Amino acid sequence: MRKELLSFQETAKRFEIRSDTQVQRWKRIYLEECPEGLYEKRRDRNSHGGVRPANKLKPEVEEDLIAEVQRLRAKNAYLKKTESLGSERGTPKQKAQVI
Repeated sequence: MRKELLSFQETAKRFEIRSDTQVQRWKRIYLEECPEGLYEKRRDRNSHGGVRPANKLKPEVEEDLIAEVQRLRAKNAYLKKTESLGSERGTPKQKAQVI
């Protein structure tokens, strides 16, 4: 494909590959992971609902990140509420109303 400057469709047709989308996937893998990436056995997206990340996080790290995201979302929502009350910082009474 690269040597002869073929499109995805032309490449699929020449090598009798059913889908030019598969050629696109192979090209992406080749560019992102080098040729060795093409030798890895991969599951189809439909077999488990999505492609799994190459480096899976440890469960405790994932839990910490989820907790931090929840904390930051709550903080962000709180700050948006106090701003909607009219003053930048809000009075203690307004803060209590938000909570």
